[in-house]
Amino acid sequence: MEEKKSRQEKEQENTRKGIGRRRFIRDTSLAAGATFLASTRSRIYGSALQGGPNNRIVAAVMGLQRGWAHVRALLELPNVDIKYLCDVDADRVYQALSRFPLDRAPQPKGETDFRRILEDADVDAMFIATPNHWHAPATIMACAAGKHVYVEKPGSHNPREAEMMVEAARKYNRVVQMGNQRRSWPTIIEGMEKLHQGVIGPLRFARCWYNATRPSIGHGKPAPIPSNLDYSLWQGPAPEQPYKDNLIHYNWHWHWHWGNGELGNNGIHALDLARWGLQVDYPLTVTYNGGRYHFNDDQETPDTGTAVYDFGNKGINWECSSCHPRRNENRPFVAFYGDQGTMEIRGTGYHIYDLDGAEVEVQKGPGGDVEHFANFVDTIRGRAKLTSEIEVGQVGTMLCHLGNIAYRTGHTIHFNPETGQIENDPEATALWQREYRKGWEPKV
Repeated sequence: MEEKKSRQEKEQENTRKGIGRRRFIRDTSLAAGATFLASTRSRIYGSALQGGPNNRIVAAVMGLQRGWAHVRALLELPNVDIKYLCDVDADRVYQALSRFPLDRAPQPKGETDFRRILEDADVDAMFIATPNHWHAPATIMACAAGKHVYVEKPGSHNPREAEMMVEAARKYNRVVQMGNQRRSWPTIIEGMEKLHQGVIGPLRFARCWYNATRPSIGHGKPAPIPSNLDYSLWQGPAPEQPYKDNLIHYNWHWHWHWGNGELGNNGIHALDLARWGLQVDYPLTVTYNGGRYHFNDDQETPDTGTAVYDFGNKGINWECSSCHPRRNENRPFVAFYGDQGTMEIRGTGYHIYDLDGAEVEVQKGPGGDVEHFANFVDTIRGRAKLTSEIEVGQVGTMLCHLGNIAYRTGHTIHFNPETGQIENDPEATALWQREYRKGWEPKV
C-alpha cells in the first residue's frame, strides 16, 4: 500500500509543478528502479538463462501502441519482469507507466531511446512492436547486443532485411520469434496436423480473405513536430522525410517508405497459415492485381486487390477489401481445398466440410497473444521450441514482399526457390532492398 500511495503522490506533485512528461519519465524511472537495482536479484538476471524453472526473464517493450498488448501478455507469464517501456513518443511512455499495475514489482522504467536499453546487461529480451521500417534494424541491433527478440509481423520492411534478420539470429545465436500468433494456438495447430494427415485428402489450393472498413486518411499538411515526439528517432533507418500531420501513429502503414500496406499488415497472418497448411515455402510466380479505388488521399498502397501465388503443384490467393466490409459474403480467414473436402480457418478454430458442402466437424479453442509469448520465453529457458522462429516467419513475410513488388511494378514476378531471388527482372529486383539514412545502415 505504501508503494501505491507514493506513486500517486508523485503524479500529483508533478502535475502541480507543471513538470513535463519527459522529466516525469526520467524521475519515475529512477524511483521505480531504485529498489530493483539495489536488490541482489539483479545479479542472477542476464542473458544466461540456464537451470531450473525459477530463472526469471527481464524484458523490455519497444513501441507502445501494439506494444501495450505485449505488456498485457507478459504480465500473465510467471517469472517475467518488465524493466523498460519504450517509445519515441514521451506521452505514450507516460501513459503506459501510468497504466502499469501498481502492485506489480519491479515497476518498469520509461525510456524514449531503445539504444540505452541495449546497453543494459540485465535485459534478456526485447519485444519490438514498432513501425515496420524499424523491425529488422532493431532486431539486428538487439541480437548484436546479446538480447533475444520477439518482433511483430511482418518482421521486415523488404526482402533483404528478411535475410539479414535470419543472419543476425544465427550469428549471435539468439532466440528470435515473429508475432504471427496463430502458430501457437492449440486448435489451429491441431487443424494443421489433420490437414497434413489427409483429413480432406491431397491438398491443391488455399484461399485467404481480408476485409475492413478503413476510412480515408486525407491529405497531410506540413506541421510542427509535436514536442513529445522524437521524430528523428521515429524515422531512424528510413531516409528523412518532412513531418506531416496525418502520418503518426498509424497511417505510415499505407506509405511504402515505412510500411507494407495491407498485405504486410494483415495478409501475413493468412498467408502464413496457407503456406503452413499446404506445406509450401517459396512460390514460382506471383501476381497482384488491384488498386486504390475508395479514396483520393495520401495512401499509396492498394485498398482492394488479389495476390496469387503459384507453387507448381499447389496455389494460394489472398483477396483484400480494406475499405468495404463485404459482410454479406461471410468468408473464412483461410480455406483449404483437398480432393475429399474443405477446411476453413475461422477465428481460433476450424470447420471441415465434405465435397457436398456438409459440415462434418467443428473445433474451437483459445487464441490471443499469451500462448505465443509463453512459447518464446520457454524457448529462451530451453524448455520449448519456437513455433514461429524468425526464418519460418520470414518465409511467410517473403510472400507479402513479393506480392507488393508485383503490385508496384505491375509485373508477374518469377522467383527461383533454389536461389531465393527474383529472376530476370531488374525493376523488381531494385525493390529487394532499400536505401538507409546515413549512419543507420543495418549491419550483421
